[in-house]
This record gives sequence, structure tokens and C-alpha cells, in this order.
Amino acid sequence: MTGDTGTDAGHAIVARLRGTFENIIAGLALLRRTPRAAFALRGGMFTLSVLTAGAVIVLAAAIWQMFLFDAAMAAGARLVPRWIGFLFHTITDFGKSGWFLWPIGIVLIAMAVIGALALTRVNRLVLAALAARLMFIFLAIGIPGLFVTIVKRLIGRARPSLTGPPFDPFSYSPFSWNPAFASIPSGHATTAFAAAIAIGALWPKTRWIMWSYAIVIAVSRVIVSAHYPSDVLVGAAVGMLGALLVRNYFAARGLAFAVASGGEIHAMPGPSFARVKRVVRAAAGK
Repeated sequence: MTGDTGTDAGHAIVARLRGTFENIIAGLALLRRTPRAAFALRGGMFTLSVLTAGAVIVLAAAIWQMFLFDAAMAAGARLVPRWIGFLFHTITDFGKSGWFLWPIGIVLIAMAVIGALALTRVNRLVLAALAARLMFIFLAIGIPGLFVTIVKRLIGRARPSLTGPPFDPFSYSPFSWNPAFASIPSGHATTAFAAAIAIGALWPKTRWIMWSYAIVIAVSRVIVSAHYPSDVLVGAAVGMLGALLVRNYFAARGLAFAVASGGEIHAMPGPSFARVKRVVRAAAGK
């Protein structure tokens, strides 16, 4: 009798693991969905051409900053009162992508486990809608962050803390893969502005909070002498551009976003917190 019980429990665990794995595969398969229609965003505010033009403008502005302001502002950051420097040294760590990616990744895995349970069709739809939104935030932050992590080490710009004072904004060691020569673009700024775009796109009421957060993180990177202002500017641009492109990708496939007849993108209504709680309670058997 005991042996049969143990065997049944083992089969149940294997079935749960198989269901979890299948849910993860199904979620990833959504990202390969064929676009519902030709996706031109003709009347959209963030067309590919507009984004490309914006990237060119930001690059030109960053080069201008390198020549005129970077050294002076890096020197000025050393003059801030010690208590302000200490405060920004604490704040700046909240610009790390792990603050977003780890919790979201864990929640997505937990949702895959919950989805393997015997849930109603409505509850499964709630999980799917929430998962699409979390996947969007994860990718909108993670993809620009990964891009910057690689590119900044190929460029090899020295951080202000390495060269000054006096500061030399044109000290480079390309392809060194040395963290001390990984100043541009700023990874923290990339994460902060990507998060501001991604979360604000889904929940517009949070925009002022997220933009305030992004600006504070950007300023902190200069205050702690981790980056020049141009590093932060380029990082912010990469984060925003990357998040918008990921949003466009999701919208083209009807995931979390929809495209209006004029080409504008807007977030689809998501499941309420009360509905999500009901799914969790159903999964817990309450």
C-alpha cells in the first residue's frame, strides 16, 4: 500500500514537472507567433524611422557632450557634499537589472507551475494575460541590457573614476573586456529607462514614478563617478529604443498590446489584482 502511494506521488511529481515544462515552451512559442497583419504603424508616434532618427540625434548629442561637458561635469561631481555622495552611492544600486529580472523570472516560473494544475479555462486565460505582460517587461529590460553589456566592453571607454582628476573623456581601450573600461553606454541608465518605458506602457499611471526613478538613477551614475553624462545619455537612449522595439514586436503579435487603425499602440486591458488573487487561491485549493 505504501509502495503504491509512493509510486503515485512520483507520477504526480513527474506529471507536474512535465506540465510546467510544457507551459514554459508554450509561453516561448507565443513570441514566435506570426504577426497578425502588416505592421507599419503608419500613424504611430514611434515608427522605426522616427526611432532611427532619434538614435542618430542622441549619438550626435553624446559626441557633443564628450567634447564640451563630460570632463567638467565629472570634476563637478567630485565637489558634491559627502552626504549627498553617500546617498547616491546607495541609490545607484537600484539601477541594476537584477531588481527587475530576478523577481519577474521567478514569478514566471511559478506561474508555469501553477498552470500545470487543474485550473478552469478562465483562470488559465488570466495567467496567460499576466504572463504576456511579465514577459514583455522581462524582455524590454533584458534585451537592451544584454546588448549594452556586450557593446560597452567592445567600445572600452574608461570610467571617470579611472582617469581623473584630471579627467580624460577620450581614454579608450577597445575589446579589453575590463570593467574599468566599460563606461559607455551606462548599463544602469539603460535598465532604468527601459523599465520606465516598459512599465509606463502597460500602466500609464505609473509613468511619473518610473520617469522620476530613471532620472535619479541616471544622475546617480555621474555623481558616483561611474559614468560621464554622455554614457548616461547613450544608455538611456538604448534602453528606451530597445523597450519600444520590444513593445512593437509584442503589439504586432497581439501580446499585451494592440494596434489601432491609425497605427497607434495601446496596452490591452489586463487582469485585475482581484482576479489574479482568485487564480492563486484556486491553485492553492482555497
